[in-house]
Amino acid sequence: MTPKLTSGQILDRLRAGGSPEAVAGMARFGIASTNTLGVSIPNLRGLAKEAGRNHRVALELWDSGIHEARILASMVDDPKAVTEAQMDAWVADFDSWDVCDQVCSNLFRFTPYADKKCIEWSEAQKTFVKHAAFALIASLAAWDKSAPDGRFEAFLPLIIREAADDRNFVKKAVNWALRQIGKRNAALNRSAVAVAEQLLAMDSKAARWIFADTLRELKSPALQGRLNNRDGRRGALYAPARGDRRRPGSGPRPPPATITGLKLVGTR
Repeated sequence: MTPKLTSGQILDRLRAGGSPEAVAGMARFGIASTNTLGVSIPNLRGLAKEAGRNHRVALELWDSGIHEARILASMVDDPKAVTEAQMDAWVADFDSWDVCDQVCSNLFRFTPYADKKCIEWSEAQKTFVKHAAFALIASLAAWDKSAPDGRFEAFLPLIIREAADDRNFVKKAVNWALRQIGKRNAALNRSAVAVAEQLLAMDSKAARWIFADTLRELKSPALQGRLNNRDGRRGALYAPARGDRRRPGSGPRPPPATITGLKLVGTR
């Protein structure tokens, strides 16, 4: 199929729309500046809409090595044409968290290989490959509204296993994945809270960081109120009673949720 815009035309547009000042600003947020033009995400989305879906164009944009072109590739690619080999090749090229997160959210989560890659990549040694595993879990949890709870319960052992990895981009992705699972509904909230509380027992600063940050959000009155409204009062395990000014979770604890098949790594 003839593309609406060729990869060459798209690259010309990207180069013309770049901003050195934007690149400097991106670097302050830990975004790689190598081969980066400084084109905003809204502008990339507009260009993707104009270009339409085209698998060949996506591959050519990725092969350019340009930061924004790779993000745009994830927006114009056809998930039905993506192969496991392509996913593995692209994830090996990740050198910045934003490219990783965009590709997982825009493209990889729509492929039939998503769950398999979450498991495979979670065992990787490369920082951004492992980051991709948990960014993909987070994307699935946030956007696949019809998925059964069991799909996400199956990812909890991966989160526990990798919770002790103290690399910044890994622990943030692990934290993101656990938070997104816990925000889906009351049942998964209980499971995620139980995992976060188990992490407190781990002899790991990274695990304690995940535990503290996740519990603050997952047991917050705002989130508990939203889950209560969605699922009914049965999910209100952590919200304070009306008129109760105590910190959520400071009173008598409910029976802990039972998470089967989870083995803590690094516990005393």
